[in-house]
Amino acid sequence: MSELQAENKKLREKLTVLTGEAEKNHTIRERSQARELELLQAESLPDLMDRMVAGLANSYGLSNVTLMLCDPHHEIRHLLMDGMDRDEDPAGIIYVDTMAALAPQFTSLSRPWLGPYNAADHQLVFPNSPHLKSVALLPLIRQNRLMGSLNFGTTDALRFTRQHGADVLAHLATIASFALENMVNRARLVRSGLTDVLTGWHNRRYLQDRLREELARARRDRLSLCCLLLDVDYFKRINDQFGHLAGDRALRELAQRIESQVRGSDMAARYGGEEFVLLLPATQVDDAVDLANRIRAAVSETPITIDQHNALTITVSIGISSCLPEEYEQDLKTVAEALLAAADVAMYKAKAAGRDCVKTADEP
Repeated sequence: MSELQAENKKLREKLTVLTGEAEKNHTIRERSQARELELLQAESLPDLMDRMVAGLANSYGLSNVTLMLCDPHHEIRHLLMDGMDRDEDPAGIIYVDTMAALAPQFTSLSRPWLGPYNAADHQLVFPNSPHLKSVALLPLIRQNRLMGSLNFGTTDALRFTRQHGADVLAHLATIASFALENMVNRARLVRSGLTDVLTGWHNRRYLQDRLREELARARRDRLSLCCLLLDVDYFKRINDQFGHLAGDRALRELAQRIESQVRGSDMAARYGGEEFVLLLPATQVDDAVDLANRIRAAVSETPITIDQHNALTITVSIGISSCLPEEYEQDLKTVAEALLAAADVAMYKAKAAGRDCVKTADEP
């Protein structure tokens, strides 16, 4: 009887262990599913990246989480900026042109790599984090292409080791890859509806939405917003003499010359035809005039090639208006229309003054 009791005791102990392991695995699965669902429920590209970095760091209790993105043509960072109301990238985002020159694990990374932190190998993946002891590198792969990696770092040397199973992290990486690809494609679609095909700049529809956002920020921060309206002088002559294809080439070159002068915080849009608009947040009129004159000089400095036989010197007339909405002003649509109208009036002053010049709305 004692032998049977002893056997039963062993079985009960084993059952208790198995039950505990089952409950632990169930808890792990539930937490993993919750983390994955958080990523899939992101509403925008900035929101997704915040959930991938700050959200997972908090959820896993990690010292450092970074998201490394292979973005050689800067497309992802431009899409990210379109969806943000600030100019700084979210913390923890690292852009690279190629993954090959980073940690040696990336040369053949197809599944999560877990192991000790090595500064020589991992300092580019975890900038300014020499205190880390172990790391997990999760490749983000879609369509057999390495898009980047989601990287976990911790001060616990035993948290991520080569003896640990990586199935849960591998599944998380798959979901993160899918969410990232989906959100980037979605951002591309949104941008395509808000982008001028000819110049690659934002279009008038985007300008109208963005202008109200910038006015709201100007009202909140008590910093003026300047608007530049640029019009190409005698542009009709180019179309009439050389054809519309030549005119399109001139506009593309013009847009590139203008873009070379604007700041990262400025917003540029094709307003229509040969008209362009620049929004300059937190800018005084004198600084806007300086920028306008630099743009005017950059446009006319060298002739623009029209075709293999012709090159023309093109000039622009620029009108400037500014606005600092009062706190009580709630109808920002009307304020936006007034700001554009004032810039338009100033631009026609520049036309009347002989073209190839800059005028402000408060000039006589």
